[in-house]
Amino acid sequence: MLSAFSLGVIAVSLLLGACSSNEPREPKGVTEQDFYEAAQKQLRANQWEFAIQNLQALEENFPFGAYAEQAQLELIYAYYKNFEHEAATAAADRFIRLHPQHRNVDYAYYMKGLASFTEGNSLFERFVPTDLTQRDPGLARESFAHFAQLLARYPDSSYAPDAKKRMIYLRNLLARSEIHVANYYFRRGAYLAATNRGRFVVENFQQTPAVPDALAVMAQGYYLLGMQELSDAAIKVLHTNYPNHPALENGVFNYDYGAVAVGESWISKVTFGLFDKREPPGFDTRELYNPEFRKAPENLDRTAEKESGSWLKWVTFGLVD
Repeated sequence: MLSAFSLGVIAVSLLLGACSSNEPREPKGVTEQDFYEAAQKQLRANQWEFAIQNLQALEENFPFGAYAEQAQLELIYAYYKNFEHEAATAAADRFIRLHPQHRNVDYAYYMKGLASFTEGNSLFERFVPTDLTQRDPGLARESFAHFAQLLARYPDSSYAPDAKKRMIYLRNLLARSEIHVANYYFRRGAYLAATNRGRFVVENFQQTPAVPDALAVMAQGYYLLGMQELSDAAIKVLHTNYPNHPALENGVFNYDYGAVAVGESWISKVTFGLFDKREPPGFDTRELYNPEFRKAPENLDRTAEKESGSWLKWVTFGLVD
C-alpha cells in the first residue's frame, strides 16, 4: 500500500519522467488502481491539481483500463472545481465524442452547462455578491443552450431537475439583462432602441419577473417617441397583469417615475442642466417581483450535490463513498 505522500507525488514523478520520452509508459510499481485511489484521496481533500495530474496520468498510462472512462468523467469535475472551466468543457466534449452511448454521458452534457454557468465567476465574486444580470450575457446563453441540449437528449436524466432550475434562473437573468440595456438606451436618449428591448422581453421571455418592467419600458419608450396609442396599449397590459407596479399610480402610468427626463424645467434650461437635472428612466422592480434573485446563484451551485448525497458519491456515480 502506498503512503499518502507517495500517492500525492505519483503524477509529479510521471511528469518528470515524461521529459525523457514522448511515449507514455507504465510507471514501475504503480498500478492503475494506485492512480485511481490517489485521485480519490485528493478529491476528498480538495486537492484538485494533484487529482487532475493523477487522473491524467491514469488515462495516459492505462487508456483501456478498468478505470479509464471513470477517470475521464472525474477529470471533468476536477477541472470544474479547480476553476478551469474551459478545460472542463473541453474534457466533457471529448468524453461525449469518445463515448456517445456511455450510460453516464448525460453527466458530461450537464457539466458543460455547469462550467459555462460559473465560468465568469471569479474567486472574489464567490464571496462578494455581484449583479450577474449586468455582465455580458454570452456565457449565460451558452450555459442555457448546454442545459437545453441535456434535457432534449436525456429528459429523464438524474441531472434534469437541477438543469431545469438553472435554466429558469438563466432565463430570468437574460431577461433582466435586456432591461438593463433598455435603461442604458434611455440614458443615451435612444428611445427606439430602449423600446425594442422591452418588446423583445415581452415576446421572448414570457413568465419571467422582468416582464412588468418590459411593459413599463414600452409604455415609457412609445410615449417619448410620440406613439401614444402604443404606449396606452402597453399601459393597459401592465395595469391588467401587474397593477402594483410602482410606475402606476391609481392605475395611471407615471411618466415621471424615477425622475424621468421627459422635458427640461426652465431652471435646467437657464443653467444648462447644472441645476434641476433629472435622471433618465430606470426600471428595476426585482425586489418586488423576484425578491430571491440575489440568492439564486449560491443556492443552485450546490443543488446536485445535496440531492445526491455526498459530492464524492455524486461524481463517482456511487462507486465510492
